[in-house]
Parts: sequence; C-alpha cells; structure tokens
Amino acid sequence: MEYNLADLFESVVDVVPGREALVYIDHPGTGAERRLTYAQLDAAANRVAHHLIDSGIRPGEHLGLHLYNGVEYVQTVLGCLKARIVPVNVNYRYVEEELVYLYRDADLVALVFDTEFTDRVAAAVPRASALRHLLRVGSAASDGTSLPALDFAEVEAAGSPERGFPPRSADDQFIIYTGGTTGMPKGVMWRQEDLFFSGLGGGAPTGEPVRKPEELAERVAAGGEGITFFPTPPLMHGTSTLTAFIGFNFGQRVVIHRKFVPEEVLRTVAKEKVTSMSLVGDAMLRPLIDALRGPMKGTDCSSMFSVSSSGAIMSETVREQFQSLVPNVMLLNNYGSSESGFNGTATADSGAGQGFRLRVNSRTQVVDPATYKPVAVGEPGRVAQRGHVPLGYYNDPKKTAETFFRKDGERWVLLGDMATVDEEGIVTVLGRGSQCINTGGEKVYPEEVEQALKSHPDVYDALVAGVPDEKWGNHVAAVVQLREGAGRPSLEDIQTHCRSHLAGYKIPRQLVITDAIQRSPSGKADYRWARSVATEAAH
Repeated sequence: MEYNLADLFESVVDVVPGREALVYIDHPGTGAERRLTYAQLDAAANRVAHHLIDSGIRPGEHLGLHLYNGVEYVQTVLGCLKARIVPVNVNYRYVEEELVYLYRDADLVALVFDTEFTDRVAAAVPRASALRHLLRVGSAASDGTSLPALDFAEVEAAGSPERGFPPRSADDQFIIYTGGTTGMPKGVMWRQEDLFFSGLGGGAPTGEPVRKPEELAERVAAGGEGITFFPTPPLMHGTSTLTAFIGFNFGQRVVIHRKFVPEEVLRTVAKEKVTSMSLVGDAMLRPLIDALRGPMKGTDCSSMFSVSSSGAIMSETVREQFQSLVPNVMLLNNYGSSESGFNGTATADSGAGQGFRLRVNSRTQVVDPATYKPVAVGEPGRVAQRGHVPLGYYNDPKKTAETFFRKDGERWVLLGDMATVDEEGIVTVLGRGSQCINTGGEKVYPEEVEQALKSHPDVYDALVAGVPDEKWGNHVAAVVQLREGAGRPSLEDIQTHCRSHLAGYKIPRQLVITDAIQRSPSGKADYRWARSVATEAAH
C-alpha cells in the first residue's frame, strides 16, 4: 500500500464502514439532507469510478468539477481518485471566456456540472475540443438549452458499487486550480503522497504524521468518534476539499452545505454538534457575528472547539467580536496556499499592531528570492517551503521555473508572500509581493492597512490598492464597505483612526465607499476589482 488518497480512504472505510461519513444539507428552508456512512460513500464513489472507466476515460486524464457543494462533488472526487483520473476544481462563478480558458488549459476530457450552469457550459464546451464526456447533476435545463450530457443520477444508479480497481500509486496526481489575486488561474500539480503530508498533515494535522500508510486505519480503528468537521466555503476552494479529506482520514464525520448562508450554518452547528469549522477570513466570520447578534442570538455553539481560517486573515477586531459571543472556541488563523498546503498558525499576539505573526513548521523558511538563502533576522524575503511540494503548474513551464526550485537535493516552492523572521523564528508575513504598493519610495502591503481599517467601528469590510499618482508614483486607496446603519466617515476620519495603527506613509490618501466589497466565492480578495474601482474614482 502506498500513500494514495483513494487507498487510504478505502482503508478507513474497511475499519469503520457503519460510521457516518458525510452529511449534506441542501437549500436553506427545504430541510433536504443526505446522510452517508463510510460504506455508502465508498459505494457511491465506486459507481462513479466504474462509469468513468467504462466511458473510456483513462488514468491520468483530467475531469473538471463545475459544481456547488454536494454529495456528488465528494463522490466524484473520490471516484476520480479510485479510477486514477485527475480531479480538477472549476470556479463556478466563471463566465464563458474564463471557462474556455480553464477547460483548455487543464486539458479536461470530462466535466461534471450542476444544471444551473448549463447555459455557461453550453457556450464554452464547443470551444474546448478535448472535452468529450459530460455529466449533468440535476434535471435538464428548462430553458431549452441542450447539451449531450448524461444524467448523473442515472449513471450512478447503473454503476457497480464494488471496488475491483487496478493498483494505484503515490505518484497519481491531484490538481488544484488557484485564481489567486492576479492573473489567469493556474493548476497546481500535486503528487498524492506530497499532498497527503503537506495538505493533510500526514493523517494527523495536530499530531505526529503516520509512519506507514497502514497506520492511518490502525489509528482510526483504535480511536473513537465524536468529531464533526464543517468546511463552510465552496469545495471548489482547495481548503474545503482538503478539510473534508482530513475528516475522512480521522474516520470522523464531515458536514457540508450547498451554499454559505450564515443563519443556516449556525443552525447546523447546533443541530449536528459541529466541533471544527473552517472558513475563509473576515468575509465569512463577520456574517456569522451579525447572525449571532441578531436572528440567531442564543444559538448553542458549545460543541465547537475550533474555527480555523485559511486563504484570508481573520482580523483582530473580528476575532474579538466572535470570541465575545462564543468564548469557548479556539480561533486559528492558519497560513498556507494551494502551492504549499499548510505552513503554520498565527501567534496569540498576531495583529495588535504586530502584523501577521506565525509559528511555521520546520519545512518553511524565509529566503532571498535571488539566492534562495535564508534571510537575516529582520530582512525581508519570500516565504518558501521544502520537501513535500507540488511538481509545478500544469501547462506553464515558465511560471513553474519561477516558483519551484531545487536546493540541497530537495524540491522547494517559492510563495508569493513577503515576510521577515525574528530571533525566535517567528515569521511576520508582510503580504503578497505582487500587491505591494510603492508610494514615495516606501513599500505598503495592503493586508496591514486593511486590518487597521476593519478596526474602525463603521467599517464592515475593506480592500486596499495602489492608484497611480503623479507625486507619489502610487497612493494608498481604501475601498470600504460600511456597516449597516453606520455613519458615513470622511477620509479625514479614516486617516485619524489609522494613524494610531500605522506609520504615516501607510495611511490611505483616498477613500472609496462602495455598497459591497467584491470577493471570490471563498472570500478571497479581488484586488483587480479594488484597483479598478479606486482608479476610476480618482479620475
């Protein structure tokens, strides 16, 4: 047995077949839900895997998942892994041109899509010549749009629930497409063994990784149940899918919702006794706070042990607000990426004017991007990770050469974040180098300014971007969404507030108030949008 995700999942199924594995809750208010044991989820994945193999899709070929959260998403990922087909996440917000780019760039030969996306898929598919097999989840579109797609439910019912698959390998791939904050999406190519250790903690994210593949099931068999994982972002966001797999590797229960609706999330926390919830930064934590202060006041959240964020920071102000409402919960600002998996967790004093401070794992360093040597204490460099790192970006040798390198016989990945390290080895993340604002010769990282803005009592959400400026080269612009019922602060009000948190050159010189901050479905910042809005407002 190797460190292959399908093999590992099956080994867990075999020791706890009757234990509840997946709970899916559909649209708010419908009450519709599905519950699958480990044996039932395994059989559901087998049905999909056999169909894909029987349809001529070969090991190593790529299948896209253009889906909302659902049982079909999870069973299709597992089915792909069982059949040695590579699953590829598709951002369901993409429109035709973006879909055409991703379908082509990823060399998709098969696609599973929700019927709500039929019109977009129908527009893009004719321009993606490699795409030859379509599965539709849900009834056919009622608007007359037709696609040569098979009905997922019919295919699943006809597939064999048994295993009987050829041997798999630790080298089998898993691709995570990441949009990041700039540029076109890139497909991060992971060997499954590397993803198991870097993204899934080697079967024990908070403990000692397993030393052999068989040990995973041995630990599950020896342990009990009672942990419920609740990844609340879309599964097409890598963090959520990895959180689900972490739950499966523990032999525990995973709960998913079709969409993120704060009130429904809190109802599920109380009903299912959720212990570990994951989300993406303030964009998801703030609506939960609003719900707990309003319509969901008094919700029983006593079962929750931890709330973790990855992909965006939970700011100090928002953390304090949530902690006052749910004092028993541990809030974890985790740091990682599609290119590195997990790197570390923020310290207790992260924020508070200290910046985003991290205790990183032993495989993470801050290096000079030119020499790859560790930086001196206090000197800025790039965050890098060694060991179990991806193979590179799919179909992008140039970007791969810029991001992945070898040093001292090991593979490394150079992340986009600038950082410093102190005498104790604590890493302070400054922000994305690509988003750094050069204003009057000084460097300003948007994340730091955003944290200061979010501590203003009238500010609900904020993004910061650089806008071309004749005097300064660029000036710092704050794009702000106000709290409902809040006053309308002036630029001077915002500047006065920020001065107690930031050096003078970091203070916003422009304020744009908008009805809503635009973010990705997972809550990640859309800096292209913020820069466009601020630049337009400046002229």
